[in-house]
Amino acid sequence: MHPVIPGRPAGPGPDSITTNRDHGFRAPRFVWPRRDTVAIAFAFLSLLSLSASAQISPRQPEPPVKIEVRAKPIAAFEPRDPSRTRFGALVYRGGIELTSSYREFGGISALRVAADGAKFLAVTDKGRWLRGRIVYEGTRPAGIADAEMAPALGPDGRTLAARGWYDTESIAQDGGTVWLGIERVNRIVRFDVGRHGLLARGEPTTVPPGIARLPHNKGLECLEFVPRRLPLGGTLIAISERGLDRDGNIHGFLLGGPSPGTFSVKRIGDFDVSDCAVTPTGDLLVLERSFSRLRGVGMRIRRVPLAHITPGATVDGPALIEADMGYQIDNMEGLSVHRAPNGELVLTLISDDNFSIIQRTILLQFTLAEP
Repeated sequence: MHPVIPGRPAGPGPDSITTNRDHGFRAPRFVWPRRDTVAIAFAFLSLLSLSASAQISPRQPEPPVKIEVRAKPIAAFEPRDPSRTRFGALVYRGGIELTSSYREFGGISALRVAADGAKFLAVTDKGRWLRGRIVYEGTRPAGIADAEMAPALGPDGRTLAARGWYDTESIAQDGGTVWLGIERVNRIVRFDVGRHGLLARGEPTTVPPGIARLPHNKGLECLEFVPRRLPLGGTLIAISERGLDRDGNIHGFLLGGPSPGTFSVKRIGDFDVSDCAVTPTGDLLVLERSFSRLRGVGMRIRRVPLAHITPGATVDGPALIEADMGYQIDNMEGLSVHRAPNGELVLTLISDDNFSIIQRTILLQFTLAEP
């Protein structure tokens, strides 16, 4: 419909009716549209069609990509004394330095190793899954096989990164159910990986106000689901990197389970929490990291009995190991525990290289020498 121009009579205009000197008026004459008008109309209809198609058929998620991961052995944890294998309560099992030409590889913030000690699921701080299998030579890790990566998806099928939820720093698992902790937005997202694999869509879970109030870049760094046969069974434990209570200790949260609430982890020195894992014997192992421009990075693992973790408590525990740059460490951010076929408890650690050329992605394994 043409707009009505003020001062112009309404009705057909001069393009549709012409004057005939002999008979007054004649029937409208059909006029072929100009070629440029047809082209514009076609383009407009095409855009409408594409828009409708996009609304009906949303963009398909990016499928998992198989990648090659190269491994370089780390023979000794302490290069100054290659024969040494005992470090505190831990015995060095072996390690590998990991590289890949795939541009999204790196920034690994957390992992969970399956009960078989081989299959693992990890997440990067850019919101991408890494799944694969650890290959062994005897009991020493020697490589990574069947590796694949994919973006973690939100409830609408868009990637978490596209929503701004990309700083994924922690992971917990209960069978096929996986939770990711997202640090900068202080959210926890639940995935049914058992049913949908790496194409699972995450559903945000309700979190207490204390988690939402954590510092912007010091939020959730540890998530762990407690098996139901242990103290706190069925609880999702969440610990911040450096969200501090009024006494300067680190905030922790008990979500679900028999006694939900808040607790604190005693902060010792300049260490912050970077991950945690529950042992089959009922302890929570807390991985900690320190950094200074003078000393570089440091690593510590403390052991806290689950029975000591109750609402309102401030928990502490002995250090199993503490290491500085004199040892083969980097920015250690991931920790997982499994039991080997011979009964040993195996700790697997992984570092976040921050996608930096001066840092490394390293995977280390230790066994717990003390019960």
